[in-house]
Amino acid sequence: MAGGLVALLDDVAALARLAAASVDDVAAGAMKASAKAAGVVIDDAAVTPQYLDGVKPDRELPMIRRIATGSIRNKLVFILPVILLLSQFLPWVLTPLLMLGGTYLCYEGAEKVYEKVRGKHAEKEEPAVLHGRDAENQIVRSAIITDFVLSAEIMVISLDQVIDESFWVRTAILIVVAILITIAVYGAVGLLVKMDDAGLRLAERDSGTAKRIGIGLVNAMPKVMNAITIIGTFAMLWVGGHIVLNGIHELGFDPIYDMIHSLAARVEGVATVGGVLAWLVDTIVSLLFGLLWGLIVLAVVHPILVRIGRAKKIEKTTAPATPATGADASSSAEPSDEVGGGTVARGPAETEPDPR
Repeated sequence: MAGGLVALLDDVAALARLAAASVDDVAAGAMKASAKAAGVVIDDAAVTPQYLDGVKPDRELPMIRRIATGSIRNKLVFILPVILLLSQFLPWVLTPLLMLGGTYLCYEGAEKVYEKVRGKHAEKEEPAVLHGRDAENQIVRSAIITDFVLSAEIMVISLDQVIDESFWVRTAILIVVAILITIAVYGAVGLLVKMDDAGLRLAERDSGTAKRIGIGLVNAMPKVMNAITIIGTFAMLWVGGHIVLNGIHELGFDPIYDMIHSLAARVEGVATVGGVLAWLVDTIVSLLFGLLWGLIVLAVVHPILVRIGRAKKIEKTTAPATPATGADASSSAEPSDEVGGGTVARGPAETEPDPR
């Protein structure tokens, strides 16, 4: 009896050690996968605050919460099952998918560089919050759709880093990555959009130190956002270029890949800083390749997008006006003047008299 109990305890201890080892594997894999997806994460954190431009301060955090919930749903409900099934039954599809995601990153980064060099930016629409009570839902939906693209890239890049793990360990790692990255991105977004509000509150205090800190925060936030955008652009080009180069290598074209590794090998032997120099060489070459590849894609895609945009503008300008009916017709037929914050309707009987 005692022997059986000891054997049982040994089995429990062995299972505990196995579980601990699995947890360590999941944690290590999650950190590795998250680090590789850093470029997309930075871009995600830089893009999301733009959707809150013009939103009332008291609605910013609830909207961020809704977008974050949609992001988790994107990753765990829609993206994760698909990429896990592909990795299990059609693993050869992952390389083209990664290259497609990397190409998109290169295109996005190259487009930002191109606009910066030209000094032109896409026309910014008036914040949607000014156009009706359903605008908040429209903003949230738009942000979640954009997040879907970025989340798909994050999850595929992360999967590529743990593809050699067993199916269930791979699943656990990707779930952890999805949750950690979503918390990191939208936690950072929440801090960013509320930083200027915190600065304004500090600036209103009587303490001179608090005022200086508050004014400093308010003045610093535009620079911080610009810095995040620049870092995100470089990160997109680096990660995108690296993904495409690795994909080209896996498909059998080796010259560029071999050249990068040859350059890295030359500096890797430098004492103390060799590893850092090798990483810098790989990063810089990947970034430059990403920029070149992105510009090529931009040259092909941009004219098509311009034509589509022009067609939409022509369609809007030539579309017949919808006749007003019911209450809308009566309200549009009677112009109104604002008087003392109220509205006074003027019908045809209240028109100004003829001076003759």
